[in-house]
Amino acid sequence: MSRVFEPGDRVLLVDNRRRRHLVVLEPGGQFHTHAGIIEHDGVIGRADGSTVRTTRGARLTAWRPTLSEYVLEMPRGAQVIYPKDIGPILMLADVFPGARILESGVGSGALTNALLRAVGPTGSVTGYEIREDFAKRAVQNVHGFLGTDVPLDVQVRDVYEGIDEREVDRVILDLPEPWRVVKHAADALVPGGFLLAYLPTILQVGRLREELVSAPFALIETLEVLHRAWHVEGQSIRPDHRMVAHTGFLTVARRLADEPQSTSGGE
Repeated sequence: MSRVFEPGDRVLLVDNRRRRHLVVLEPGGQFHTHAGIIEHDGVIGRADGSTVRTTRGARLTAWRPTLSEYVLEMPRGAQVIYPKDIGPILMLADVFPGARILESGVGSGALTNALLRAVGPTGSVTGYEIREDFAKRAVQNVHGFLGTDVPLDVQVRDVYEGIDEREVDRVILDLPEPWRVVKHAADALVPGGFLLAYLPTILQVGRLREELVSAPFALIETLEVLHRAWHVEGQSIRPDHRMVAHTGFLTVARRLADEPQSTSGGE
């Protein structure tokens, strides 16, 4: 990655009130704000973290967006899984370089971006998405951040009807009825593989866990992640008045190995 901004790069412009604007740089292009116009040519060739000025003298800082920032600002077709949950998902599902992942409920591609970056070029992510418009948006968002040379295959299909892939390392679900996928996931996963589901309500979690305990899964765990920032300004140090509390429950389970059938007649 170049150390300076080039045409076609995405840049995050942040004003003094921390308002953020995600812009794709084009030669001769302009970005209009309430505080004036920023010429793209005034950003191209500058280093990450440079200060740029509008035509009215307002100052903004130009940053190369992180994945977390991109997820929050990228175009959306469906509701995204937020960064506060994406990080724990990568750890709970133990996503590693070279992993083969089946993701269903791709949505806008927020989690897909994180999975692809974690598995690297030697891994792969196969996405099942029932809506074609969501699938197209997810692929566009992935290509917009990671480029087109990524091991991603998004298919427009219903995971409730089955999973064709076999020997996958992880199955990750963002669906309203993941219990309908448990048996399919058991067939698709390698022994010791992980199934992880993201669900908004605890009643959905209860139904999923009923299905998991009757299938070849163990070490089942459910949790939620709460995010609270702190206000630190001089001697004024306190929790922020607002926090990102419940967004969803994360349930993870590991697939048991199939036990060999006994051929002896004894007990």
